[in-house]
Amino acid sequence: MVFIFIGSFSAPILFPVAQAALVMMLVLSLVDYSILFARKPRFQLRRILPRVFSLGDETTVFFRIRNRNQQLFSITLVDELPVQFQIRDFSKRLVLKPDEEKEVSYHLRPEERGAFLFGKAQLFVESRIGFLQRQISYPLEKEVPVYPSIIQMKRFALLTTDRLLQQQGLKRLRRIGHSYEFEQIKNYVPGDDHRSINWKATGRRNQLMVNQYEDERAQQVYCLIDKSRVMRMPFQGLSLMDHAINTTLVVSNIVLRKNDKAGLITFSEKLGTAIKADRKARQLERILQALYREKEQPLEANYELLYQVSRKIINGRSLILLFTNFESSFALERALPYLRRINRFHLLVVVFFENTEIVKFTEQPATDLEEVYTQTIARTALAEKQMMVHTLQQYGIQSILTPPEELSLSTVNKYLELKSRGLI
Repeated sequence: MVFIFIGSFSAPILFPVAQAALVMMLVLSLVDYSILFARKPRFQLRRILPRVFSLGDETTVFFRIRNRNQQLFSITLVDELPVQFQIRDFSKRLVLKPDEEKEVSYHLRPEERGAFLFGKAQLFVESRIGFLQRQISYPLEKEVPVYPSIIQMKRFALLTTDRLLQQQGLKRLRRIGHSYEFEQIKNYVPGDDHRSINWKATGRRNQLMVNQYEDERAQQVYCLIDKSRVMRMPFQGLSLMDHAINTTLVVSNIVLRKNDKAGLITFSEKLGTAIKADRKARQLERILQALYREKEQPLEANYELLYQVSRKIINGRSLILLFTNFESSFALERALPYLRRINRFHLLVVVFFENTEIVKFTEQPATDLEEVYTQTIARTALAEKQMMVHTLQQYGIQSILTPPEELSLSTVNKYLELKSRGLI
């Protein structure tokens, strides 16, 4: 219309056309205003959120919108997402016919634990005319906690009882050893194992007496999480500590399902959480709530403190899964004396991480001399990690060197392997 007015300066015949167009636009604007602002358009809007989000897992959020008017409207939905996602341009556009209901969904993947606050939902409404737009705000504020991955925990719990274990990478192992716990001394009856005869009791009673044992099922399994700065390194959006936290929840659930006792200790330069191993009904919830609150620390880990804590808190021989990360042999050498002491009293498994970014870099072809040097240094770093595994093995310490994305699978397999061999 502006161009028609401009053109009318050289062609006066266009001026009445421009005036008519202006009048028509004003009339349509008034009609549009009356549709949108004479009374508030009626819409039903509901956001459907899960009760909790799982760390590192994609979650779907739903909106249900219903047009309660007798007219068609074009709508732009804007949701105020939590600041942790750093998404500032989210919007969904749709058209609703009279009395029509539609469902809109989108996916979110939280990469940190904590409380996520969803704000208001905004509808920007347009009529068929489309000259004006009205904003309607809906107070749908809601806070949703992001917990360690409950989805991953349930998936692994299902796999441990599923027939497709090996297809998923989880091993089913035959138990080849036994752990026995003394129950009582009783009279010998035919069929009792002669290796269980108690000769001292037999001499005192002047009749054959045997020791009776029961299969010791409730073994103690502790997950120890290093919260120091070496665990802040990110992989696939999650820090190494968050990967360890997700795996701890998975392992603790499986341990309790296998009738063992699960415990948790976190540490850095000082002691964090300490939950004694138990198999009570609320033990998994206690571990989950503790993991939800954990934060990385900027200082080095104190392994001398860890040894002292393990001697004080962990009673009886236990399986200890230590989640940490050694980036150099020097770092391992400093911690090794304390790891050997812990392994003297318990079955220690050191779980540390393979740097997948370095692995990918070494697999790329070198194009110049500088990349050849860089890849040589990278391969040296990978070889050093393997040497750490051999060093731990020399001192009888079990170890797992795994990519972060395979941490849960590798750790669960190790637990099942040690349990099947009767080592715990």
